[in-house]
Amino acid sequence: MPELVHIAAIDAGSNAVRLSVARAYSALDIEPLHNERYSLRLGEGVFVRHRFSEEILKKSVKAFRHFREVMDEFGVTQYRAVATSASREARNRHAFVRLIKKKCGIALEVISSAEESRLGREAALAALGPESPPRCIADLGGGSLEINILRDRLVEQSAQLPVGTVRLMTTLNIPGVVGPTQAEQVRRYVRALLESRLPSRPNLGESIAVALGGNAETLMNVAPGPRQHGVPTLQLSLLRDRLGDILKRDVRERMKAYGVRRDRADVMAIAAITFLTLGRYLNLRTLSIPGVGLREGLIQEIAREAFSRKEPHRYTAAARQLLVGTRSFARRLEYDQRHAEHVRELSIMLFDSLQPVHHLPSDSRVLLEAGALLHDVGHTISHRGHHKHGEYLALHGDIPALEGRQRAVVAALVRYHNRKSDPAGHHTAFSSLNNSDKRTTRRLAAILRIAEGLDHSHRQRVTHVNVSFQRGAVGLQISARGDAAEDLRDANRSAELFEKEFHVRLFFRQSAGIRL
Repeated sequence: MPELVHIAAIDAGSNAVRLSVARAYSALDIEPLHNERYSLRLGEGVFVRHRFSEEILKKSVKAFRHFREVMDEFGVTQYRAVATSASREARNRHAFVRLIKKKCGIALEVISSAEESRLGREAALAALGPESPPRCIADLGGGSLEINILRDRLVEQSAQLPVGTVRLMTTLNIPGVVGPTQAEQVRRYVRALLESRLPSRPNLGESIAVALGGNAETLMNVAPGPRQHGVPTLQLSLLRDRLGDILKRDVRERMKAYGVRRDRADVMAIAAITFLTLGRYLNLRTLSIPGVGLREGLIQEIAREAFSRKEPHRYTAAARQLLVGTRSFARRLEYDQRHAEHVRELSIMLFDSLQPVHHLPSDSRVLLEAGALLHDVGHTISHRGHHKHGEYLALHGDIPALEGRQRAVVAALVRYHNRKSDPAGHHTAFSSLNNSDKRTTRRLAAILRIAEGLDHSHRQRVTHVNVSFQRGAVGLQISARGDAAEDLRDANRSAELFEKEFHVRLFFRQSAGIRL
């Protein structure tokens, strides 16, 4: 497992091509290193002629060749390069992809609108964190407007509207000053498509709505609103007041008045009309602008993949023997087999999914399983203080194949499987470990506590756990048979050691909609 990796993401959009380079220490600890933007305007010809021109292809090679040099300079070992709306519609997109691979050594993917929307959505959710879930995420690019209506972070409605800024500018031929007739035409296009694609019109009122992309970031500087949950906002009423000034200026005047690049100045009027129309349709007053987008979604996903185990876990003969001996010992103590086995399954599910965060060696997985199987054996002595009795039994019981440091780790896990006891130097099993094994034990115990909490009811309601990684937070989405609110509450209370050990916020939700 590498200590760090250098990764990169390329977004070939309809208005510009962008590169982001980052250094990742884990799936959560990502340090941005370098960003570049190349004003390529892929969509300019495509939305009229449905083909990339020879001139655009030549400029593309120049841009991607430079990006390749930058990636090599930073020692990038993993990257993903994607192309969006304009490339999806270009009839010669396959030739474009082959050209970039041949001339620049970059494997470019033309992704679907659904994949584009997913990546932007993941970036936005990560940027806002678990405390401020948005009800709407809108991404206005050069080729399209992607809208996701969410409830509890899950997509309730989605729509992709072909009303990107470059698309409307070229198809309606409005490159500069926008007259009243043209402005009304843009508004009617956007409104008609909203009514067509989002017919069950949601009234979002005071809900959090997020806008992604350079268009939103440009307009935020023109009409800034108050920060919400630490995130800058675009105030739509102020934008409406300033719309007339934007419309009457030509490109050069906008560049000077608003301090923007040419390829932003020529489309900012269309972007403003689009956001105002969207805001009125959804009854929004402000749009949060977290300053992230598709590239950040790519970077997060690449980092998660870089620190994930690529091959399925395989048990060695010694590991199988250890589990057989552990189960035999637990049966002799008349343990609650269904509960113990379910906690074991949840533990390894969490271990495998959280591997990009915990970085534990694969051979520690079987010790977690053994600790899960034995975590409640102390009840055979007494229900009071059963975690201490369990530690003693694990240390001194006849458990074939469990010896030395492994026995001490498993015994410590039994003691720390719930919130009654935290790792401490005066505890018998924990005190016998070296510093490396103590670190492993703390991390395994943090995982075991959550798994045990997820079956607090002893009814095996939780069937599966999906993990998502966000900036400074880890989300656990629970699939369950029936209402698992009791188990989720206990798991949530048991997350303190995990949060302390990994320096992240942990949050839970059930697929059916229960949220803690």
